[in-house]
Amino acid sequence: MGDPRNPKRANEPWNPERLRVSEEEVLALAPWVTVSGGWAWHFMAPPHEELKLFHDHKDVDLFVEPSRFPEVVPVLTARGYHRIWTRFDATSTHFYRYARHDAGGKVILDVFVRSVPSVEARGVRVVDPATLLTFYGDIHSTEDCVSVLAARALLAKGENPIGRAELVTRPS
Repeated sequence: MGDPRNPKRANEPWNPERLRVSEEEVLALAPWVTVSGGWAWHFMAPPHEELKLFHDHKDVDLFVEPSRFPEVVPVLTARGYHRIWTRFDATSTHFYRYARHDAGGKVILDVFVRSVPSVEARGVRVVDPATLLTFYGDIHSTEDCVSVLAARALLAKGENPIGRAELVTRPS
């Protein structure tokens, strides 16, 4: 549910320290969550340079099975996260934002309490790519990033996007 990205900054790299901290958090929470959004594309793609045009890393989008949510809240609290309110709180009973600000930087987690189809990518459970694409324009906002466009094209041809270089290849 992030803000639209700034197209003037699309070719810039993401801050490596912020990426490191966020990826560390994703890996720590991996036993309880399914990763969505830019971080899902990150794990579905082969190792790559982290440019803003490839996928969004402003926050970490996570899905949690409703039955597991009570397990996740104490884990988040123990990791220093606190709940922050958003404009979506009044209308949603399945979305929660958590944040942590410390010497390692700021990490924002958008947590959706909902079951979603998932697959494994590089050791992390991610939202199934075809399902993930349906979230753009609703849950996720950066629908013109390279990974989303490439995955749409690959799936339209009946090809699995996981592990494909097209997810992180600059358009010509």
